[in-house]
Amino acid sequence: MRLLVVEDDKKIASFLERGLQEAGFSVDICHDGLDGLSLALTEPYEAAVIDIMLPGLDGLSLIERIRERGIQTPVLILSARQSVDDRVEGLQRGGDDYMVKPFSFNELLARIQALLRRGQKGGETGTLTVGELQLDPLKREVRRQGEKIDLPAKEYALLELLMRNPGRVLSKTSILERIYEYNFDPQTNVIDVLVCRLRNRVDKGYGVKLIHTVRGMGYVLRAE
Repeated sequence: MRLLVVEDDKKIASFLERGLQEAGFSVDICHDGLDGLSLALTEPYEAAVIDIMLPGLDGLSLIERIRERGIQTPVLILSARQSVDDRVEGLQRGGDDYMVKPFSFNELLARIQALLRRGQKGGETGTLTVGELQLDPLKREVRRQGEKIDLPAKEYALLELLMRNPGRVLSKTSILERIYEYNFDPQTNVIDVLVCRLRNRVDKGYGVKLIHTVRGMGYVLRAE
């Protein structure tokens, strides 16, 4: 799942990025309200964490603008303001939850997961399925033919990325940007190694192979 974090304090932003990635999320970070607005309007996110005091555009105005555009991405407001009036204003202007700094990361993670569950109620289960492979983003659970497959964070993130783009060839560059969040030497084989490890967990021992290499282009997940 992909999250947006808009936080001008770079130490806090780095802390959030590291913790959320370790929890298996793909995270986009920005430190300016206008940059955050641009990302929120053009990229798909399952949830967002937005600070109130931001340069360029304050967090509450950012939230109002994305709501005006019909974007219903769940938003957790993060702020040093702790009065009841501040919390009420944040929720009235489009936030879905409100946390006061300093905060516990475990609580923040639990609140994000609660927002994601809330967004799924009354609708789809959210389970991704390709052939006999299933991935539940909320439970972070992968199964093939009913058997549970335990995956490390990076392998899970890669599989989720592939399963959200079934039949679509993803280049190594696009995978690097989404899974590792920063640029590698284009000659690196880190993605080849990651794909090999994932194949050993989800394809090895099964008659139908799901992860395919498209020479010179990248990788694709499809049931054949």
